[in-house]
Amino acid sequence: MTLLSLIIVIGLSLLIGYFAHGRARSWALLVASVLVIYWLQPGTPIRHLDFWLPTTSLVLAIFTWILTRPKDAPDLRSNLTAGGVIAVVILLIGSSRYLGPLCCLTPSRPPEIHQIFLWISLVTLIAALAAYFSHGRVGWIYGFSIFILALFIVLKSEQLTRYASMALRSFNGQSVELASSLDIRWLGFSYVAFRLLHTLRDRLSGRLPSLTLQDYVIYIIFFPTFTAGPIDRVQHFIQNLHQPFQLSMQHILQGGKRILMGIFNKFVLADGLALIALNSNNASQVNSTIWLWIMVYAFALRIFFDFSGYTDIAIGIGYFVGIELPENFERPYLKQNLTLFWNSWHMTLAGWFRAYFFNPLTRTLRSQLQNIPLPLIIFIGQLSTFILIGLWHGISWNFAIWGAWHGLGLFIHNRWSDMLRSKTSNLDSQPRLKRWMSAGSTLITFHYVSLGWVWFVLPNPEQSIRTLIKLFGLA
Repeated sequence: MTLLSLIIVIGLSLLIGYFAHGRARSWALLVASVLVIYWLQPGTPIRHLDFWLPTTSLVLAIFTWILTRPKDAPDLRSNLTAGGVIAVVILLIGSSRYLGPLCCLTPSRPPEIHQIFLWISLVTLIAALAAYFSHGRVGWIYGFSIFILALFIVLKSEQLTRYASMALRSFNGQSVELASSLDIRWLGFSYVAFRLLHTLRDRLSGRLPSLTLQDYVIYIIFFPTFTAGPIDRVQHFIQNLHQPFQLSMQHILQGGKRILMGIFNKFVLADGLALIALNSNNASQVNSTIWLWIMVYAFALRIFFDFSGYTDIAIGIGYFVGIELPENFERPYLKQNLTLFWNSWHMTLAGWFRAYFFNPLTRTLRSQLQNIPLPLIIFIGQLSTFILIGLWHGISWNFAIWGAWHGLGLFIHNRWSDMLRSKTSNLDSQPRLKRWMSAGSTLITFHYVSLGWVWFVLPNPEQSIRTLIKLFGLA
């Protein structure tokens, strides 16, 4: 997101917060979120794909809502109205192709309006059939969850994305030879997929509240969090959405403070550090150990300021429209061990994996395989969880190794802390020693995390290993 687009989004949120009250706020958030996901979607060389990708996000949200709605689903009329509003907004976006110099909201011209109308009609028919045949059948929920995961895997794999690009180019009558994994850039899908899976899983466990289509779609595509999170729980989000809200000076000051902090962190600190931060080009060109360490430190700080900056901006915009978003970072580089680091770094993502993968996996292992020692269960759970967190960023060896790096580090810390618990119980009586040990632990944790970023930022294991060797002066 550029600074100009950010200013427009901030202005839009202030208008909604000031003028839209009660149910009007929900309708304004729905329409604004639909418009923004089309507007921010990056361009693509595949014809009309920058229109169809955000449209597909909406379709996935609607079908997931159909599968997760309870027997006592809210008022049918309000749900049909919400579906109609979404369809009208999509048609209006498509109609912008006929506005000449004012075209278009999307990066390229949308498809012909009759194609969009036929598509909406087809989706409506399929949605009606799904609503009739899927009600109360958990098999549909499992099947749709697998479909979303499969789609996620395709988009995170370079080779599979390239095959998908070839198929789309062939369908459009475009050159297949020019296909690239960069052709399909689906804005926000990583976060959309996790919100969809969260609600599907909560429906199976009986924790999902009764939601209208309007509320559900707002949750899935809420424009401040669409591109970079945080991943809010639907229960918390809907509670905020339904509370009466009147924009006040306190909200403006709170939100403005977070937004200014985020802009400074992202556009000043992060973008400034990017000039010297480690990347695939300078990692091969620099031979000085000292300069290489400086580049690693710069990347560690850059990724923090970049990501936390976007989170601050999203939280600040949320204040303007009455949505209190969860925190995502809490001074992670000042933590004394890796466990505390992951309790304060991308907290909503770590919490998602903890709730929907680590806890169910370890519970199953303990109940089904009672002969497995507890340390081995912890090792399997932590290693597999963090390999998946790594692969969430992209399916590659380096992301998997980065995840394994943290999973292994967490297991070592778990065993080490258990071993030292009885030996460090009297540290409170030695405050000076405790302070020194705390400082040393923080320093070790920061460097362990920083070395892990080498695997994260570089494209392949060979270059990562060469860089790590140079960092320790062994080249």
